[in-house]
Amino acid sequence: MALDKIDTSNDPRIEHRTAELNGRTYHYLLGEPQQEASNTVFLIHGWPDLSLGWRYQIPMFLGMGFRVVAPDMMGYGRTVAPLEPLSDYGFKRASDDIKELARQLGVSNIILGGHDWGGAIVYRVALWHPELISSLFSICTPFMAPSKRYVTLQDAVRTVLPNFGYQLQLGSGEVEKVLDTKQQIRLFLNALYGGRGPNGEVGFSPETGIIFENLSKLGPSPLLSEQELTYYVEEYARNGMRGTLNWYRTRELNYRQEEQLPDHPIIDIPILFIQALDDSVLTPALARGMERYMPKLSRREVSAGHWALWQKPEQVNGLIREWLEAEASGRARESL
Repeated sequence: MALDKIDTSNDPRIEHRTAELNGRTYHYLLGEPQQEASNTVFLIHGWPDLSLGWRYQIPMFLGMGFRVVAPDMMGYGRTVAPLEPLSDYGFKRASDDIKELARQLGVSNIILGGHDWGGAIVYRVALWHPELISSLFSICTPFMAPSKRYVTLQDAVRTVLPNFGYQLQLGSGEVEKVLDTKQQIRLFLNALYGGRGPNGEVGFSPETGIIFENLSKLGPSPLLSEQELTYYVEEYARNGMRGTLNWYRTRELNYRQEEQLPDHPIIDIPILFIQALDDSVLTPALARGMERYMPKLSRREVSAGHWALWQKPEQVNGLIREWLEAEASGRARESL
């Protein structure tokens, strides 16, 4: 039996809503459980994804009695995609906007989950607004502490992060010039979601980025249906690719803003990190030493690639549920 998931067309379990957050219009998915909500969980997506990237997880959270909030982040889908300022795409702005959305929903404390860029964001929300978060989880994305000195992306790729070379291409300004039609966006998304050619061709390399000459050779991705891919294409075509790629242009901005944070920040809340063992970019080596910043860190792993949320949803969901239930049980014992 297939795992339950949110349908792209008129699923009654979610509402499409908008909110003005610090002067920008966001779109978000809202799901309410059948009973009174026991918690509110915010789910933050990455690139190239959308709020519906959590389609396999939303039914689980609703079944656990949680209210679910999943925004399209700045530049994506039905959220606005301003050309400037670039600070609209920084971690500080994203953290402030998540806090404001929680305030507008009447929630002072949330569980926060993220994947890819969303994983990076949730840690930053915990640094900028620690009072907002009761616990957080990140799929694939390890914590990288604020740097004490600025290192350019070029230098990082050349010395210690060769598998981040693709970010140079994505931030160059050239990608959005090519991906300027729905057909091109479809080919690109299919490639990033794992489509392969008859001779094993792929459309993405961690070291160099999108392999444009291969896109038309690739068969359909096994990770999503044709209907789901079409939904993604339509959502990405609303504002084009530029806004989504601005997240790859904020490295120095984030560094400058994070100079305000402590030199050795401690996130003293329960945290679950799920490592995708086959992720070619966010490799296990990057997750070493997280305990220095997170005394309540739990680690789990899943045999999946970067799209673990879709590739192994039952396993990922099981790990999240088990951790949340253990945390709730621990709090109940402490209250006795």
